[in-house]
Amino acid sequence: MDQTMEVPEEQAERQSIAVEIYDQVYNLGGTDPAYIERLAHIVDAKMRAVSAHGGTVDSLRVAVLAALNIADELCGARERHDVLAGNLSQSQLSMRSRAGSLAGLLDEVLEERKAG
Repeated sequence: MDQTMEVPEEQAERQSIAVEIYDQVYNLGGTDPAYIERLAHIVDAKMRAVSAHGGTVDSLRVAVLAALNIADELCGARERHDVLAGNLSQSQLSMRSRAGSLAGLLDEVLEERKAG
C-alpha cells in the first residue's frame, strides 16, 4: 500500500531565503524570495534609522522601536485607506441618488409626452 501524500503546490514552492537585517542573518521561509528580501530591506532600513536617530546600540531596543515605527506607519495607512474607502462609498451613494433623481425626472417627462 502506497502511503505517500501529495504535497500542496503552495508548500512545494516554499523555500528558505537568507536575509540580513541589522547585521544579523536570518533564514526565512517563503514562496517569493524577492518579496521577502524587500521586507527585510524595509526592516533593516527602519532599524538603522532608529539607531542613528536615537543613538542606542541595544539591538533588541532598536528592533522594538523600529517595530513601533512600522506599526505607526501601518495604522496611518489603514486610516487613510478607510477614509478613502468611506469617501468612495459616499461618492457612490451620491451618484446613485442623483441617478435615481434623474431617472425619476426622465420618467416624468416621458409620461407628460405620452399624455400630451
